[in-house]
Amino acid sequence: MTRYSLAVDIGGTFTDAVLLADDGRNFVDKTLTTHGNLLEGFFRGVELVMNRAGVEPGDVNDMVVHATTVVTNALIERKGPPVGLILTRGFADILYIRDEHRYDMYDPQIEFAEPLIPRERTWVLSERILADGSVELAPQESEIVAIARGCKAQGIESVAVSLMNAYRNGANEKLVAEIFAREAPEIFVSLSSEIAPQMREYLRTSTTAINAYTVPITRPYLDALIAELDRRGFAQQPLIMLSNGGVIGAGRAGDLPVRMIESGPAAGALVACYFSRMFGIRDLISFDMGGTTAKACMIQGHEPLVTGTFEVDRRYRFKPGSGMPITVPSIDMIEIGAGGGSIAWVDELGLLRTGPESAGSIPGPVCYGRGGKEPCITDADVVLGILDPDRFLGGDMTLDAQAAREAIKRLGEKIGLTVEQTAWGIYEVVCEQMAAAARTHATDRGVDYRGLPMLAFGGAGPVHACLVADLIESKQVIYPPLASVLSAFGTLVTPAQIDLVRSQLTAVDSLDGAAAQRLVTQMTEEGTAALTEAGLAPSDIDFVFGAELRYLGQQSELRVDLPFDPREELDTQVMREIFEREYVVQYGLKLDDIPIEIVNWHVTARGKLPERATAHVSKGDARPEARKRIVHLRGQPVETAVYARSAMVEGDVISGPVIVEERETTIFVLPGWTIRLHPNGSLVADKVMEH
Repeated sequence: MTRYSLAVDIGGTFTDAVLLADDGRNFVDKTLTTHGNLLEGFFRGVELVMNRAGVEPGDVNDMVVHATTVVTNALIERKGPPVGLILTRGFADILYIRDEHRYDMYDPQIEFAEPLIPRERTWVLSERILADGSVELAPQESEIVAIARGCKAQGIESVAVSLMNAYRNGANEKLVAEIFAREAPEIFVSLSSEIAPQMREYLRTSTTAINAYTVPITRPYLDALIAELDRRGFAQQPLIMLSNGGVIGAGRAGDLPVRMIESGPAAGALVACYFSRMFGIRDLISFDMGGTTAKACMIQGHEPLVTGTFEVDRRYRFKPGSGMPITVPSIDMIEIGAGGGSIAWVDELGLLRTGPESAGSIPGPVCYGRGGKEPCITDADVVLGILDPDRFLGGDMTLDAQAAREAIKRLGEKIGLTVEQTAWGIYEVVCEQMAAAARTHATDRGVDYRGLPMLAFGGAGPVHACLVADLIESKQVIYPPLASVLSAFGTLVTPAQIDLVRSQLTAVDSLDGAAAQRLVTQMTEEGTAALTEAGLAPSDIDFVFGAELRYLGQQSELRVDLPFDPREELDTQVMREIFEREYVVQYGLKLDDIPIEIVNWHVTARGKLPERATAHVSKGDARPEARKRIVHLRGQPVETAVYARSAMVEGDVISGPVIVEERETTIFVLPGWTIRLHPNGSLVADKVMEH
């Protein structure tokens, strides 16, 4: 009996659906994202792939996985319900004071994202937990009852509770939750001691506030998804992709929406790891460009870099520090507003710019014919001749080339360029933006990006990847099967996984082993509970342990993986050696006379890596007949060969410029590069080395 798995990835412009059979057959489709009701686009995509495969919902008997932008959309649009915040008395302005850090010392006009929860919906509680976790002052029940009734009177739908030092002892926060459950059971309650039990009150409070703000949106959304899948006859409960690259059950994900923010991009990074193992390439660059954003991630040793803190809703020129920080484990990637729908414009200095504003799916680029007026990246690709307006999405969606040309012409008139020169300028500017972002991301993490292969995917990634690779001195670009919907496919090759972090600030030399082992044991028990809820047997769950350490007096920590299980042994000498080795790699020196302290413990609970057959690829038995069309390179018309991907011949090498078309995306290879079909179905472009 054939087993089928279903994956749906909702992006800013398109919703991608993949149906994968255990014999390797796959069925994919794309539909425009329906921002008014995301589930409408979800099930439209599901219906498209099910019809292509000729199967019924009951035939999907393996797994259903979903990656979604619902949390990100809620934070950017600020259309959530009224949310309250409960803090320790004397700390009511945590979200406004932030961490007192100015991300640009010399810019007097810097801006910060406005707190999600304003002062008028903030309550304070007379209580205090000390830094060692002892309770100095327990809250009065009557005070909590008064706050609960005040929340009900103001129509509050969700509250965030972030009390001082609750990461060491959540007793006072749990009392608040118990009384709210009795006095106002309709109000969702998010506790910092459960959402982000880590030191640094601003980070912890910001993370908890974001979770509280999005719970009233995501929980009904996921409940509706579960109900509709059941109504349609799907037997499997959906799994949800998290920003750390793992999947968990929809029920638990509904309570932890802050972990879903980078849901789709994380799937893309994980599938890059999948292909790095397939090709035997330890280190590569993952490049994912869709309709709204472009993402780059460094893969090292077949694994993505992981960070404990990231930001959303950056307000001032997309600068780090201008957004809302979140302290949950996430795939470490750089994301910029550069997608097919990104708008091209001319700044006050007369310079051509692209993004970060996007036309999205509604109205979309001008060529979509849905009311868009501003020229976008996709419009430039059409004008250049890279995209065939009659074959977009296999001809199911015809593009208006003339409208795109007129929009580009209006823009070019502002800077004195022809239509083709302007279109190439847009193409070149957006590629340089993405190359600059990739360089910065790699350099900041001590990674030498020069010469690393690039894996290109996403709807717009293969269109632009060759020039981006040229700019960052990459010698090879890999275009995998299902490139346009690869993030959706990535959710199917990702194990169930959850990352947990707990703070325990202590010097390595005076570590309380028993206390550390109790804490790590609690974390493994929590991870086991989360994954068994996702359908795993406890015997199928593995654990990976790590810690964040720093030299005494430092503000920032360094994450290291531990080669031992802290529940069974705690070798502080090994911890010291690993930390010092990583510190030298990162900073080029070590500080022998400074004590080392532990800040956080990390536990990753994960299931077995799913075994999925890769896509079957049609292979021709002779070089296919190429069509020809004019592509305007650097303002000059160049006759370019056009091939269908399904007709590519294994072992044949074709020199650029060349276009390879498939239904969901287009691969564009520049002069000075060649392209060939790999035995696993990927297309590989290689830089021609000059002698």
